[in-house]
Parts: sequence; C-alpha cells; structure tokens
Amino acid sequence: MKSSTNTRILLVEDDPVTAAALARKLALQPHVELVNTLSNVTDAKAYLAHSPIDVLLTDLDLPDGDGTDVIAELVRLQPNALAMVISVFGGEQHVVRAIRAGASGYLLKDDTAQEIGEAIASLVSGISPISPMIAHHLIKALQPKAQANNNEDTVDLSDRELEVLTLAAKGFTYAEIADVLGVSINTVSSYTRRVYSKLAVTSKTEAIYEASRMGLMGDS
Repeated sequence: MKSSTNTRILLVEDDPVTAAALARKLALQPHVELVNTLSNVTDAKAYLAHSPIDVLLTDLDLPDGDGTDVIAELVRLQPNALAMVISVFGGEQHVVRAIRAGASGYLLKDDTAQEIGEAIASLVSGISPISPMIAHHLIKALQPKAQANNNEDTVDLSDRELEVLTLAAKGFTYAEIADVLGVSINTVSSYTRRVYSKLAVTSKTEAIYEASRMGLMGDS
C-alpha cells in the first residue's frame, strides 16, 4: 500500500494513447500516486466533488469542454490542491487562459518522465513549473504585439504530412503511425523530415506548435 505522504494525482486526458503514456511516466516517479484517469470535464468535476487530490494534471481540449473549467472547479472545491496543464502545445492565449483559471504550471506532453516528475515535485514545494517553450510564449503574450507575420504563415503541408503530424501530436510512435496509415516507418520518417523542413523546426514539439499557430491543425 502506498504511503499517505504520496502526492495524489488526478489526470484528465481524453486520448487513450496519450493518457497511457503519461500514466507510465507518472509510475516512474517516487512518492506519486495516480489516483484516477478521466477523459472529460463532467467526470472530472464529479470526481473532484468527493475525492481529495493534491495535483490536477489536465489537458485543455476535452470532448465536452475546456480543461480550464476543471481547473476552476478545483480552485472552488479544493483550494489547497494545485493544477497543472499538460498539453501538446502552448500558444500565448492558451497559456494565459490556463493561468488565469488557476493553473500553477504548464508542461508539454512530450516532456520526459524526469521532467514531469521534477515539475510535480516543484509544484508541491511552491514553485510554478513551466516548460521553457511555454515560458517563451507567456513572455510573448505579455509583450506588445509585433507586426503581422509575412511569409512564415504561408507554409503548406500536404494532407499526408498533416496526418503524420496530427498522429505524432497524439503521442503515436513512428511504428504506430506507419501501421495506421499503412506505410513503412521509413516513409513516416521521410514525411516527418519534410514537415520539419517546411516549418523550419527541429523537434516534434516545435512542429506541433508552429503548425497550430499557423492554423494548420486544431488544439490537442
């Protein structure tokens, strides 16, 4: 039986693959107990009404609403608990909205298990953990808006390139993407390289953010 000193975590994530991946990362952390994993706003609110937790980890884009609604309910029902967003990307508006709702931290889904563990430890010790890229977006949100982007917003991804990026955003591996699309892993790798080249990025997180910022894909 786990010790009562464990940090009780409620995870709210609607994508089963991503939820399972996050659960595996949390299982690697000492003194952390994942008490439940839920997939929508309604169930999360109902759970918070009768089950005390220490930390809420929530996505923003949920089937029946927004993760900020869950954060606001946590603040109302369990003011001593803490909330942290864990999302695929963090545009300026998303970051500010989550923080205004009561979030004390903001991480990216593809952060490593160590980074997520350290963030939880920081959160419960009174420090607000924010991924470096998220901090960059937050600073941009607080700065005067620069002139509108010019040619950087004219990137055109093919349907297949966008499919690959969307599946990657949901946490699928190259092998899983290849299986879903009926192509080889090498083909998936080739599409990924083309996406990175077109968006002028070097990582999946940057690619997801840039594509989302340009309106090429929806929130995750």
